[in-house]
Amino acid sequence: MKTSLAIPVEKTKKSKLSETDFSNLVFGKTISDHMFVADYKNGEWSDLRIEPYAPMEIHPANAALHYGQSIFEGMKAYKDAAGEVLIFRGDANWRRFNESAERMCMPELPEEVFMEGLVQLLDLDRDWVPTAHGASLYVRPFMFAMDNYIGVKPSESYRFMIFTCPVGNYYSKPVSVKVETTFTRSIEGGTGAAKTAGNYAASLYPALQAQKAGYDQLLWTDGKSHSKIEESGTMNVMFKIKGNIITAPVNTGTILKGITRDSVIQLAKDWGTPLEERFLTVSELQEALEAGILEEAFGTGTAATIAHIERINVNGKDYILPQTSENAFSKRILAELDGIKYGEVADPHSWIIKF
Repeated sequence: MKTSLAIPVEKTKKSKLSETDFSNLVFGKTISDHMFVADYKNGEWSDLRIEPYAPMEIHPANAALHYGQSIFEGMKAYKDAAGEVLIFRGDANWRRFNESAERMCMPELPEEVFMEGLVQLLDLDRDWVPTAHGASLYVRPFMFAMDNYIGVKPSESYRFMIFTCPVGNYYSKPVSVKVETTFTRSIEGGTGAAKTAGNYAASLYPALQAQKAGYDQLLWTDGKSHSKIEESGTMNVMFKIKGNIITAPVNTGTILKGITRDSVIQLAKDWGTPLEERFLTVSELQEALEAGILEEAFGTGTAATIAHIERINVNGKDYILPQTSENAFSKRILAELDGIKYGEVADPHSWIIKF
């Protein structure tokens, strides 16, 4: 990708690369050397720069701290056998970022600022992109309010930033989940379709209770009746019943439009795999488990890509899913996505940016 923005760069005086154990990466713990920063003031984005990753000063009256005007994205970069850096569907992340910004009364970020800041940052820190298969460079673009004013209104100034961190597999083994029928992650008319910080804060308490009970995550249900499956933890979720893939629709405003989800749907169409975008009810799920016709269940998300589910608790009863074979849809889709992301197979939908 050719770049046209001349973004000033201040390089770190001491790289942390030599101190990093790439064979033992804990998700989100190790941060790369540099970050991209842009500020929004007086109705325009300005002062674009790349500088060493470091703490920044925040005023105690910062509006984001008090009223939650904060959005983010999650994406990944990979390295192919030739040493080139590959970004998976960055343009889709930019579009979703602006959808979140609109919902949260925040300014639109121009594609040029998002993509060129991203590419130039990753090019500078390309040695931070892991080479081991299964590892990647997690990329965190985010924006937050910068007004120092504690009146309840949209901020007039904002900061956009990108930093990165090398990561291994998010889940090293299949996960166990519990259907949540008391707490609510989002509801129609709320902010569930936006990737905003408050959504994740609201999920922490019920998720912690599930973990104390021995489950990795929750299967979230709708906030009105708790009768329909919406998401799994921080991921979209899919079920395979009698050869048919079922996943919740994303037109209700309660569910994030997952880019991995969208990619799986596209590949399923390419393969001629039957797929329905509809809600699976809790009763349908339990009936399928009781009848032994739930063949696969898996989460789809940027961090984990595909997270296989091995145990589901419904109405207080645990069900163990059949072990997935190598020919299972979820394993084939994971292999195909990985092949595209690492540049090992064809990219028919032009999802990859390479440099």
